[in-house]
Amino acid sequence: TAWRVLQLGGSELDAVERGCGQCEIDQCDGSVGYGGSPDESGETTLDAMIMDGNTMEVGAVADLRRVKNAIGVARKVIEYTKHTLLVGEAASLFAVRMGFPYEDLTTQKSLLLYSEWLNQSCQPNYWKNVVPDSSKSCGPYKRPEKVTCKEEQTILQRSVDNHDTIGMVVIGESGTVASGTSTNGAIHKIPGRVGDSPIAGAGSYADSTAGGAAATGDGDIMMRFLPSYQAVEYMRMGTDPTVACQKVISRIQKYAPKFFGAVICANTTGSYGAACNKIPGFTQFHFMVSSPSLRQPTEHVVDCI
Repeated sequence: TAWRVLQLGGSELDAVERGCGQCEIDQCDGSVGYGGSPDESGETTLDAMIMDGNTMEVGAVADLRRVKNAIGVARKVIEYTKHTLLVGEAASLFAVRMGFPYEDLTTQKSLLLYSEWLNQSCQPNYWKNVVPDSSKSCGPYKRPEKVTCKEEQTILQRSVDNHDTIGMVVIGESGTVASGTSTNGAIHKIPGRVGDSPIAGAGSYADSTAGGAAATGDGDIMMRFLPSYQAVEYMRMGTDPTVACQKVISRIQKYAPKFFGAVICANTTGSYGAACNKIPGFTQFHFMVSSPSLRQPTEHVVDCI
């Protein structure tokens, strides 16, 4: 969809918006758009961002409720405000003022996911050091009288399939770069949680003087390292896109060797690459590429490091 927009004369930002927006409509992997990843209260909320690598403007929304086209709302943040990030109910009110309809983001599938989770004593979840014991029971949780820190549950005890993101980098004919992301976040997240996807430099980053990058995976860990920004800075220094992605993953590995994550990178000459962290059940990363040298969108695979 994004490639077709470019071929029809649309801008790089148009391509990112339409491409990510198509994934919202298609509910890609159940991890993008409505009807997926219900939070602890059973509600689906959306995060998205879009970045213009010419002006360095960013539009983003987080914890967006009852509005399906999150990337479209993010684009309106660039076009009609001097802000960068709008969140929660206020972001939804902004969306309505911009002409987006209120719609229910809950589906039979998301309700089923939620009820199954409740029946499994709310396992897995994202709480720690609380009472009652979050590894065995549902809340409401509170701080214990005396804190005894347990080792943080790793993402492996969850599922590497439980959340993902559509991340996209578009390089125009003249070298102009745009990027964007859209996601419904981590399944069973604590209400109000925002991951890496709508954060500039974390979920994605675009700079028309260097290139663009986008990340996917365990946003709570990855956002601490601004992987997309770091990858673009490596490419600015002349690093090959594949190596830039690998270096970003390696930096995170030192602190969180078992994290679930991947990064895609593309520079202004059209070179591209990707890298991922190797963990059980996630040893390869698949990504799609469209370019003038390819007859059709082509799937690429990299082995994780």
